[in-house]
Amino acid sequence: MNNRRPLVICYMAIVLTVMVILMGGWTRIMDAGLGCPDWPGCFGRITAPMSAAHIAEAQQNYAGVEVDAGKGWIEMVHRYMASTLGLLILLLAVIAWQKRKENGYPVRLSILLLVLVVCQGLFGMWTVTLKLLPPVVTGHLLGGLLTLTLLVMLQGKLRGADEPEIQPAGRWMMRLAVLVLFMQILLGGWTSANYAGWACTHWLSCVEGQRTDLDFRAGFSLRYDTDQNHQGGTLPQPARAAIQMTHRLGALVVTVVMLLVGVLALRNSASRKPALVLFILLVLQLFVGGANVVYGIPVMLAWLHHLGAVLLLLCLLWLKSCYESEVRYE
Repeated sequence: MNNRRPLVICYMAIVLTVMVILMGGWTRIMDAGLGCPDWPGCFGRITAPMSAAHIAEAQQNYAGVEVDAGKGWIEMVHRYMASTLGLLILLLAVIAWQKRKENGYPVRLSILLLVLVVCQGLFGMWTVTLKLLPPVVTGHLLGGLLTLTLLVMLQGKLRGADEPEIQPAGRWMMRLAVLVLFMQILLGGWTSANYAGWACTHWLSCVEGQRTDLDFRAGFSLRYDTDQNHQGGTLPQPARAAIQMTHRLGALVVTVVMLLVGVLALRNSASRKPALVLFILLVLQLFVGGANVVYGIPVMLAWLHHLGAVLLLLCLLWLKSCYESEVRYE
């Protein structure tokens, strides 16, 4: 079974997915999610406004909407990249359908990826039309993480990797680690979508020297006014503080689980290298997270924290693959 062509396309899709996720984080950090108030174009065109005439036309046609060419281009570049990724995944699904009679070809996984990327397109549209509604923004991030994970699984199957027959404890720990990291990244997305990163200014407590009210019910409620613009956040301070402190607690849980998984992986020679890389990335991520609190979430540190989360996920998937392969052939 010759899978060279779909494997190359899959690798391209993985790289592009990482870029799309990182560009999505940059879009949120730069408050460019509504840089284009319409979808899929930008102020009625396929490109963001650039010339003075185009900007004047946009201001006339979209009264009351800020026309920021820089933010518009950030949003449109994100859309261009996501559209290209969609075409690659469509191509993988077409190839899978052509190879559907070949024994062992991952047809279902390829079709599932296509369904997922269509859903991602819908979430991208709703992100704009519902004006950065936090559940939609967080759901969009979840879709990106799932797309990346499924593409990594697909490349493994296209390479002909056997299903591992690993020990129940090892399988349970690896899956738990991926799940916990997923939840923490989503908590980070929820924090960002609700602009809760600024809610607490002390690295350990929320506000140094004073008691802070934490409203968990409001902070994690899915009830939002869908007619309201959510850029800048709409939740009161106690709700945002609850989100921020929950994210910090999640970081502690992730640290413990990653350390346990890393120690487990160190026992096998094939997974030793990714385990060491995981430890390094974990330390850097904790340091960047603390620095964000101390320095008030500057743009580059916020983006580096987003980058660190994606790299942790990729490293954990790499470690999981190496560990399972090692145990499978012992």
